[in-house]
Amino acid sequence: MKHSIPLRALSVLLQYPEPEVISHLSEISQALQDIPKLSKKVKTGLDSFAGHIQSTDIYELQEEYVECFDRGRATSLHLFEHVHGDSRERGQAMVDLLQTYKDGGMELSANELPDHLSVILEFASTLPIEQSKQFIGEMAHILNAVYSTLVGRNNRYAWLIAAAIEFSGEKVKIVELKIEEKSMDEEWEEPPAFDGCSTRGQSKPGEEQTLHFVKPTKELKGVQP
Repeated sequence: MKHSIPLRALSVLLQYPEPEVISHLSEISQALQDIPKLSKKVKTGLDSFAGHIQSTDIYELQEEYVECFDRGRATSLHLFEHVHGDSRERGQAMVDLLQTYKDGGMELSANELPDHLSVILEFASTLPIEQSKQFIGEMAHILNAVYSTLVGRNNRYAWLIAAAIEFSGEKVKIVELKIEEKSMDEEWEEPPAFDGCSTRGQSKPGEEQTLHFVKPTKELKGVQP
């Protein structure tokens, strides 16, 4: 199947950058150009992406990757996050997708999540081309949202997403995006202790407060601190 190697090349470049990948970049780049139905614009963009990878230090590339894909849901490559977030529905969708892979003869390692785009592309590379296009095309609306965010940030990874969309036969387009209010780090950030607490003595943090001593009741006597 002529589309298999190109899709696997695309899958590899959407994974965390490793030195082994960089050492085979010329072969990977050539394979990308063989993705069926790519526009001249996207092919040129893929060349630009490859040139950036080739000329950039590996540690900087890894930092760029984390900053791009692991700092919020808008560009997450775990596609079910865009649909289900962290709800229970995502868990069931993952189970269903794993079964699809199993039925197709693909087994994932313990540390791989089935909804990551690189895994999806790898599985698609094992399917006949029309099935492969349909499989990826079902996720085109999510891919266009990720693409739009990356374009808005002038990020070269947008060309890889565009290549996946064009392969599926769907149209690459800029879509209206919801404003992402918080980054992933901000969502998990702990609030400052007592900040803004409205209990007596803490309603005005930073100012001198009156101390209130309360005489223990019988119920409190003998209770250890």
